[in-house]
Amino acid sequence: MSGAGFSGPGFGSSASEMPPMYRPRNSPAPSTFPRHDPSATLPFERSTVEEPIVTATDATALDAPMGPTGRPMPHFPEPAPVKSHGNARVISMCNQKGGVGKTTSTINLGASLAELGRKVLLVDFDPQGSLSVGLGLNPHEMDSTIYNLLMDRETTLGDVIVGSGIEGMDLLPSNIDLSAAEVQLVHEVAREQTLQRVLAPALEHYDIILIDCQPSLGLLTVNALTASHSVIVPLECEYFALRGVALLKTTIDKVRERLNPKLEIDGVLGTMFDGRTLHSREVMERLVSAWGDTVFHTVIRRTVKFSDATVAGEPITSYATSSTGASAYRQLAKEVLTRWPAE
Repeated sequence: MSGAGFSGPGFGSSASEMPPMYRPRNSPAPSTFPRHDPSATLPFERSTVEEPIVTATDATALDAPMGPTGRPMPHFPEPAPVKSHGNARVISMCNQKGGVGKTTSTINLGASLAELGRKVLLVDFDPQGSLSVGLGLNPHEMDSTIYNLLMDRETTLGDVIVGSGIEGMDLLPSNIDLSAAEVQLVHEVAREQTLQRVLAPALEHYDIILIDCQPSLGLLTVNALTASHSVIVPLECEYFALRGVALLKTTIDKVRERLNPKLEIDGVLGTMFDGRTLHSREVMERLVSAWGDTVFHTVIRRTVKFSDATVAGEPITSYATSSTGASAYRQLAKEVLTRWPAE
C-alpha cells in the first residue's frame, strides 16, 4: 500500500479465521433492494450532529445492578419506530485479529436491529466469506459477489444483493474472489474510496449498513473505514486480543486524518466473556480502564448456541430466540441506537 500513507510494519498483515460450516437453503429469500440500475450515484451523506454517549444518569446508576463491565448497568428503552427508511448509517465491524466475533456480531446485531424495525444491509467484506456462509449461502455457487461490484462498473447493487432469510435484512455476499480486489485496486485512482462509491446507491434504501471487515489492516479494511460513519470493535476477552487494539486505533486515527474526518468509534464490544474466570474479568477491567465509556455495557458471553446457529445458517435471534446470546444482542442493538444521533 505504498503511496496510500499506510505502509510500514503491521499494515497488510492478516490473521487466519476458520470459515464456519454452512447448510444450503432451498430458496433464499429475495432482497428488498430494487433491481434497477440507479440513474445517478447518490451523495454520501453524513450526519453532522455530535451527541455524547448516552449512559445511565446518576440517579439511575445508584439503583442499577452492577454489570459485567464493573459499571452499573443502565436501562436501554425500546427505540421509537422509524417513520421512513433511508439515509443509512454505515458501520464497520473491525479488528485485525481473527476469531474475536466480528462475523457473529455482524449477523446477530443486524438481525436484532431488523427486529426493531430497521432496514439493514450486511456487507461481507472478507474474502473468506464467513458472513455469507453464516447465513446459509454456498460461496462456490454465487453468480455475483461484492468483487464484481467493486471491479465491474456494469454490475449494480441490485444484481448482487440477496435476501438473508430474515425480514428486513439483506446481504451483499462475498467469496475468495474478493482477495484479488486488494491487488487490482492498488492501481486504481482513489482506491480507498471504491467501496464508498459502490455503496452510495444503498444509502436511500436502508437505515443501517454493517460491514464485516477482514482480519487485516490492508486496503480492503481501509476502504471499509473510509466508507463508514463509525466503527464497532469486537474484542475477545483474552490478553492477546487486548494487545492489538492500539494498532487498530492508530489505523482508525490515520483514516480519520487523511480520508474520512467524520469517522468515529461507536464502541468496543467485549465478546466470548466468561465471568467465571479471573482472566476474563481482569481483561474486562483493563479494557474499561483504557477505553472508559467507549466500552459497551452489553457483553457477549460464551455459549455453544452461537456455533449451533452458524451450522444452521441463521442468526441466534431466530435459531435460539430465548437464549442468553440472543438476549445479549437484542440489548446491544438498543444500546447501539442510544449512542447514535436522533433519527
